[in-house]
Amino acid sequence: MSASASAAHYVQEVGAILGTAAVTSLLSQRLRQPPVLGYLVAGMILGPHVPGIIIGGEGSVQLAHALSEFGVILLMFTIGIEFSLRKIVKIGLPAALTAVIEVGLMISLGYMIGGLFGWSSTASLFVGACLGISSTMLVAKAFEEQRLRGGFVEVVFAVLVFEDMIAILLLAILTGLASGTGLSPIDFALTVGKLLAFLLAMLAAGLLVVPRFIRGVVRIGRAETTLIAGIAVCFGMAAFASASGYSVALGAFLAGMLVSESGEGPKVEHVIQPLRDLFAAVFFISIGMTIDPVLVAQHWLPVVVLTAVVLVGKVVGVSFGSFLAGNGLRRSVRAGMSLAQIGEFSFIIAGLGLQTGAIPDYILPIMVAVSILTSITTPVMVRRSERGAEAIDRWLPDRVQTFVTFYDGWIEQLRAAPRSATAGRRVRGPLLMLTVDAALLVALLAGSSLVHWQAVEAMFQATRLSPTVIEILYVGATLTLAGVLFVGVLRRAAALARALATVVLPTRDDGKLDLGSAPRRAFTVAIELALSLVIGLPLVAVLQPFLPLSSGFAVFVLVVAALGYNVWRSIGNLDGHVRAGTELIVEVLARQGRQGSGPAAHQSLVEVAPMLPGFPDMTPVTLAATSPAIGQTLAELNLRARTGASVLSINRAGAGVVLPEANERLQVGDTLTLAGGHEAVERASALLQRGISPGD
Repeated sequence: MSASASAAHYVQEVGAILGTAAVTSLLSQRLRQPPVLGYLVAGMILGPHVPGIIIGGEGSVQLAHALSEFGVILLMFTIGIEFSLRKIVKIGLPAALTAVIEVGLMISLGYMIGGLFGWSSTASLFVGACLGISSTMLVAKAFEEQRLRGGFVEVVFAVLVFEDMIAILLLAILTGLASGTGLSPIDFALTVGKLLAFLLAMLAAGLLVVPRFIRGVVRIGRAETTLIAGIAVCFGMAAFASASGYSVALGAFLAGMLVSESGEGPKVEHVIQPLRDLFAAVFFISIGMTIDPVLVAQHWLPVVVLTAVVLVGKVVGVSFGSFLAGNGLRRSVRAGMSLAQIGEFSFIIAGLGLQTGAIPDYILPIMVAVSILTSITTPVMVRRSERGAEAIDRWLPDRVQTFVTFYDGWIEQLRAAPRSATAGRRVRGPLLMLTVDAALLVALLAGSSLVHWQAVEAMFQATRLSPTVIEILYVGATLTLAGVLFVGVLRRAAALARALATVVLPTRDDGKLDLGSAPRRAFTVAIELALSLVIGLPLVAVLQPFLPLSSGFAVFVLVVAALGYNVWRSIGNLDGHVRAGTELIVEVLARQGRQGSGPAAHQSLVEVAPMLPGFPDMTPVTLAATSPAIGQTLAELNLRARTGASVLSINRAGAGVVLPEANERLQVGDTLTLAGGHEAVERASALLQRGISPGD
């Protein structure tokens, strides 16, 4: 075929690919589905697995795959532009903790399910990694269509930022594991070490050059020059990463971060966005071309099971992790329901596994099918997330509802607490030892698995004991040492939890009755549970390949169950503490009579606060005749679910109501004592006084 004929052939193929994608994406959007779904369908139509489509030949597939590499690079570049070192620090620890809990849970569940279906350890690990990362594109599109802003939306995007960071780390590690080195812990440690060194070197060198270069280009004021310069930085660093043995996606992501540090990231992203959208569409089309509907039909059970795991596991993981990180119940549940899908990063990870031969050819179609199903449910779950959060709040027992309100206030106080040298020492010691014990536990179990048979053989040659006896001794010694380190991890976590709880609720050293023991105990065990999830889930995800029959996950579940039982008992004690404290509040406010509202009520609560350690912000709000809450019951108002604040008491004509029931109807002149975090109390006050509904 001549060069001109070949060029004409490629033009025809590109035209057929983009034309089909335009039609299917328009149909997808008319059906209120994301355009990505249309691109995947276009790929399936054009691919070699659908009979009767003439243009879906081998040449079209190869061309689409070649162009799709540009889509991956540009997509990761624009994701990197959304990052900056300052932004990562700003969104902070809560989002990082949430992402670690959720991704660790999904990797562990995916690995276990892969084992149940008989897949190899490497393939199961790839499946778990695919399940761990939500879709930024799908979520952003759902929020845009439903015009959602602020509140839980900020929580969602903060978690997505750290999910993407974890995905970059997973991509680099899985690249090393898929290269043939297997799951050796030594290779794993070397891979992580080399990755960190590579990242530090790239960032250090790039920060000296890229930001200055981009600022200079943008000052010229020509869009085409900015476009070419941005593309040059993107593809240059992608090529360098590839030459260093890492994926082009990692290099493009780092390039985006460095461009973001220039302060001109939005301008670069604006000129690159059309090009990114074009090649990203080709990327999804190429993924669709690899889908064999017959393979999906043959493996329908894994598709159904993994879809259910994504829908349930991500809602639970994000909601629970976000709540423990201090984002409140309502925001956390809405964030969890919004992140229940997998998307573009999952395709990249699965594509890497397929390209390197680390996973069977049916895994990628399964992941795509799971993505399609969860992308269909995402808009519905986002739309119904508010109702879901309110339903969960109503379903919770009264004592748990009280704990939720108080926990939010305690976390807020912990964040705002001044950093003293004494408190710092109390926290740093247990934190350092906890890190050391966890690292030693990983090294022991992974190393023991690596040298298992060599050690047994060496002991047999040295002692001539029965191999069975040697096996028992070896396993017993390993488990004994692991048990000692495991107990150390639990003890260090408990010590760190006590140190953090003491920052908010200090202990009394004067020998007098410690009125804060019940709330401090509840806060301590809750932090201990959060630490166990943050540390335990990544440990389980890392150690599962080295442990038989998912025993690590079983031990983790038992530990979490025991901690959950301790939390439940502590919440019961807290409930009694709150009831007694509320009776005191009611008595104090009742003395004010009709003058109990206004500054006098505020002053009374300030005076009584030292006698009620553990009670978060307590604010009296008096209902005027113009209040929209007049005539409504507390159940109809649904204040806690809508704002996160609770009504501790109602002072009415000199007679108080202790922990009022849901059917209590509000009247003019009622003074409600609100408790909760500062932001929650402000939202509740606005809702009671002006009828302003909170916007999250």
